[in-house]
Amino acid sequence: MLQANYYPESIVHRDEFVREIASILAPALKCDRPSNLFIYGKTGTGKTLLTRHVTESMQEIAKKNNVPLRVIYLNCKLKRIADTEYRLIAQLTREFGRIIPPTGLPTDQVYSIFYNVLDSDERIVLLILDEIDQLARRGGDNILYNLTRINSELKNAQLAIIGISNDLVFVDHLDARVKSSLSEEEILFPPYNALQIQGILRERVKYSFKEGALKPGVIEKCAAYAAREHGDARRAIELLRVSGELAERKGCQFVEIKHIDEAEDKIDKDRLNDITLNQPRQFQVVLFSILQLATKRPQIITGEIYSIYEDTCKKIKLRPLTQRRVSDIVNELDMLGIIQSRVVSKGRYGRSRNILLAIPKTSIPQMKEILVTTLGLA
Repeated sequence: MLQANYYPESIVHRDEFVREIASILAPALKCDRPSNLFIYGKTGTGKTLLTRHVTESMQEIAKKNNVPLRVIYLNCKLKRIADTEYRLIAQLTREFGRIIPPTGLPTDQVYSIFYNVLDSDERIVLLILDEIDQLARRGGDNILYNLTRINSELKNAQLAIIGISNDLVFVDHLDARVKSSLSEEEILFPPYNALQIQGILRERVKYSFKEGALKPGVIEKCAAYAAREHGDARRAIELLRVSGELAERKGCQFVEIKHIDEAEDKIDKDRLNDITLNQPRQFQVVLFSILQLATKRPQIITGEIYSIYEDTCKKIKLRPLTQRRVSDIVNELDMLGIIQSRVVSKGRYGRSRNILLAIPKTSIPQMKEILVTTLGLA
């Protein structure tokens, strides 16, 4: 119950959002296509959890009443599923039992196969695209435009899209036609506050710890840490789990506040190492460029990053990406919490983006050392 992939039966402090999502999607239970829905908010605010909770309940109702409802969930952050337009449509086609090779066919032909298999029966399909901003970054606006216009090609089936994103301004960067079609309905999930996170933790503690195993103040401390970091309930649950693991390994009878501090240090260290090691090579070069500049000055701008990035690419004989693509990687680093970026207006001179590192200074030398070794810069 403290694992990230656990879906609780009851959801606390989000009743109004459950009702709102359900009311928007309810027409599907009457065989009518609901509006496309766009859900956004910071990490750990319950977007995916609630969406899946509502759609799974709808599927149960549909099954009892013989309503032809199908729900498909795809995480667009997963590579080999949604990193290109071809792969996404091929994966959607596989969801309906039709096998398509991972490469080799013209994209138009893959779309045609998908339309045919989708339209082979009368049904309502709810397509949940989690991390939809990642799909747009990799595949461009074209794929979203095609998906939002798909119903004009169908005679029997109808498709509604539910997009979920951590990027609060993602929709603003879309083509106007895609934006109007995709976000017919929008819901913003606010962060949890400290008291709400305490309530979530107490529900999980009932079934994951022995009674009395947590010293007073442990839950409150976990909640305070998470509330400080954008109200991320997932972070609080992970903090509690790691604290328990650390206490158990040391043979302690109780989880104490000191274990929370130790767990936070361990999670931050493991997360930064994981991000540093497991990202694509281009991503690592951009991160290295930012770290190089950040050791010289506290605040940097994107233009400076690209200059260092190009020099580093030459050293390791890597073909540089365009400045726009590097800017996309900087956005991803922002979403991962490695940096904080802020767009600043310079009046008639346009806009620039100021970047600050959002990781502890003590972590920078280790991250640089890992990158130097991994990229072969030593």
